[in-house]
Amino acid sequence: MKIYTKTGDGGETGLFAGPRVAKNHPRIEAYGCVDELNSWLGVVRTEALPDEIDGVLLRLQNDLFAVGAELATPEPKLHGNQLIGQQHIEYLEQQIDLFEQQLSPLNAFVLPAGGRATCCLHLARTVSRRAERRVVDLFLGSKPAISRELLVYLNRLSDLLFVLARSCNAAEGRQDVNWQKPPTA
Repeated sequence: MKIYTKTGDGGETGLFAGPRVAKNHPRIEAYGCVDELNSWLGVVRTEALPDEIDGVLLRLQNDLFAVGAELATPEPKLHGNQLIGQQHIEYLEQQIDLFEQQLSPLNAFVLPAGGRATCCLHLARTVSRRAERRVVDLFLGSKPAISRELLVYLNRLSDLLFVLARSCNAAEGRQDVNWQKPPTA
């Protein structure tokens, strides 16, 4: 099987069990952001990470593939592609709680700084927020609507990535870099 099909040469692509749409369609933009996020998690995983963080990131990569599949399907429930549910959200919340209890409490805004893995996780967090914004667009404007679980999942995911970034700094013996308010003129 060839990797190129030439069917997208006119600027369109096919949705799973759905119509062909322009490659700049909001649905394509949404799952493209999720794909970018998944790639950033792959970059993070090239770093020397604690095993427990690497294991979480591997699971997230698999879950994000499922998020992308769900977004690529106009009627995911009908086609057996509604893959993200409450149990996925609960897993994220459990991981947030687990890693957060090992960290010092936040008392300031934290800059995206520290070691390479930390900075890559912060970058992934910002891509996650962008993906969430794109999914909100679909949630508010598409028929049939995107599942609410996808919105909640992406919201929790960016929170988890923030906590994991702080955890990577802590594992490397680095302090969080707190934001310093500029002096007033």
